[in-house]
Amino acid sequence: MAQLGLGLAALGRPGYINLGHGVDLKHNHSIAAIRNNAFEVLNQAWDSGIRHFDVARSYGRAEEFISQWVRDRSISPQEITISSKWGYTYTAAWKVQTPEGVDHEVKRHELPVLQRQYAASFNHLGDHLKLYQIHSATEESGVLDNHDVLQFLDRIRQTGMTIGLSVSGPRQSKTIEKALTIKFNGERLFQSVQATWNLLERSAELALRNAHDLGLQVIIKESVANGRLTSRNQAPEFRSRKNQLNQLASRYQTTIDAISIAAALNQPWAGTVLSGATTAEQIVSNNSATTLQWDKELESQTSLIAEPPTDYWKSRSRLPWN
Repeated sequence: MAQLGLGLAALGRPGYINLGHGVDLKHNHSIAAIRNNAFEVLNQAWDSGIRHFDVARSYGRAEEFISQWVRDRSISPQEITISSKWGYTYTAAWKVQTPEGVDHEVKRHELPVLQRQYAASFNHLGDHLKLYQIHSATEESGVLDNHDVLQFLDRIRQTGMTIGLSVSGPRQSKTIEKALTIKFNGERLFQSVQATWNLLERSAELALRNAHDLGLQVIIKESVANGRLTSRNQAPEFRSRKNQLNQLASRYQTTIDAISIAAALNQPWAGTVLSGATTAEQIVSNNSATTLQWDKELESQTSLIAEPPTDYWKSRSRLPWN
């Protein structure tokens, strides 16, 4: 079974797209309040046995927070895996809602951005940084055809850093397949791939299995679909599937989120599944997935919940920042 990790997308900034994010933060958006909440979640995660933490330059102050937390707890690089990502720049200026025409984050997969963001990440995390990833690589961004970028990543790899990429969108599989072909001096550049996989969006399954079989670390993100695979999802079109999941949760004496995360943890090709928890209580609930006995009934009952990838990503794009 895969290991549970923690992604800090919802912990390093006041606004995010997870359902109920603002409620989780009690609508207190001061830097101190968000840092204190992040530390509480990090402490609960560590005490629950989680040892992989995933951040990014665009996650507000996430790198700063985890760097301070690691120092405060005197956690050595040998005890923890921290991964970070480059390619998005945080532009929300610590606001939950940005002015019209201003995005929360801006994506640029160019060499100067990589050089600047890698320096910043390494400055915060130092030897605790074990895995460095392209953030949301897609065919459209052209990053996998940018020789200067790939060459710079290879130079980072030669220092002992693991190089990976995260992918998103309905064509995740195509991006993964292309990444697997990129080599320098006969060695594959990417040794890790982070992709969206959950009970609603399973389209990258074959590509992830192939990546695993070729020796890559497979990291699953958004295993509860930004809260859509939790009791918070009140969308009418999800009602029948929610009822089905509620029945399973009742039968197995667990929660919808635990079933959703357990489904990811029990994929034979998965190495790490990231929780996107915003509260310590969510960590406890998410972590219960690690002890849920996955069986043929659960696999069968949850296998038909998926929706077409284009529908999934359209729904995700409409989730409001809160």
